[in-house]
Amino acid sequence: MLQITSRIQIDESELREQFIRSPGPGGQNVNKVETAVQLWFDVAGSPSLPEDVRQRLLRLGGRRVDTAGVLMIEAHRFRTRERNRADARERLAELIRQAAHRPKPRIATRPTKASQERRLDAKRRTATNKRLRARRPGED
Repeated sequence: MLQITSRIQIDESELREQFIRSPGPGGQNVNKVETAVQLWFDVAGSPSLPEDVRQRLLRLGGRRVDTAGVLMIEAHRFRTRERNRADARERLAELIRQAAHRPKPRIATRPTKASQERRLDAKRRTATNKRLRARRPGED
């Protein structure tokens, strides 16, 4: 059981892992030992996630989520299989924690009179500068 928050827990049966050879430098060991891990989590079909968290997680996952709604995290930062496995699980948990945080709704406000005046003054100054830089007819 992977504990995410006090109300969200992911069962081990919902996670699928595959170990692959790690890319990059590493000497002779890198060519014979499969230390990198690919962790798959079916976001769209998970019974552990509330609907609002599921929608935000699909958006947050970006390119890591395929068309079927499966999130794939690849971890190859460390040289051992166990540390890469723990890293992938922690990254999944952190992503779900971010999705569980409900964003504060934006309250529409109007600009103040002073900020409108500052903006218009800045526009007038810019227009004046450009007008002064312009070539006059007959100047060459």
